[in-house]
Amino acid sequence: MQYWLVKSEPGAYSWADFAREGGTAWTGVRNFQARNYLQQMQPGDLVLFYHSMTEKAVVGLAEVAAAAAPDATAEAGSGWVAVVLQPRQPLAQPVALARIKQDARLTQIGLLRQSRLSVMPLRVEEFDVILELGS
Repeated sequence: MQYWLVKSEPGAYSWADFAREGGTAWTGVRNFQARNYLQQMQPGDLVLFYHSMTEKAVVGLAEVAAAAAPDATAEAGSGWVAVVLQPRQPLAQPVALARIKQDARLTQIGLLRQSRLSVMPLRVEEFDVILELGS
């Protein structure tokens, strides 16, 4: 099992949109490192859903439902991929970026080191800490 964090601007696609739809293909990623992470995702992997820009908080828990396949929003043969994610549950309380920055257990989390990356792996310890903070 691997653990991930994906980011979305709530004005473009929020946790509420995701939950209402019951899942989505995570399309539109156009960063090579993020694409490489999408390619590593496997069904059953757990994913934290982060609202970027305005809210800046982890708001929900999702699961990879289908591994990487060509991104339908990209030019054919471009190499861009998407995975299918499905929601599991919202966090009882959002975990704000400010709270993540304050926690000594999260000093090495990718969210702080590569803040612009929209898809990133998490160590199991980081994943567990965020779930704990959100309960």
